[in-house]
Amino acid sequence: MNSINAATGLSSAQTLRMRQQAEEFEGVFLTMLTKEMFAGIKPDKNFGGGFGEETWRGMQAEQFANSMAQNGGIGIADQILSQMLSVQEASQTNNIPVNGAYR
Repeated sequence: MNSINAATGLSSAQTLRMRQQAEEFEGVFLTMLTKEMFAGIKPDKNFGGGFGEETWRGMQAEQFANSMAQNGGIGIADQILSQMLSVQEASQTNNIPVNGAYR
């Protein structure tokens, strides 16, 4: 990460924060994906179905997706982080002002 930090001008904490944001974004995407996947599953008679099961199923999908994103996911976070670092590096080398949280 030190070579990345030198090229972008970011501290290790800023680079870590960018990584966390990319993982959070991937988690949101995977949550939408898993909720749609679970939507096609019929309620089990043994658990009664209804509002409670729908609520817990949504929470389960969210936790499942976040866990997937934090453990490597499907590569979306890596792609997003790469793009964010490229923009940051380009702004450092071309003296282009960057708007937003990473100025």
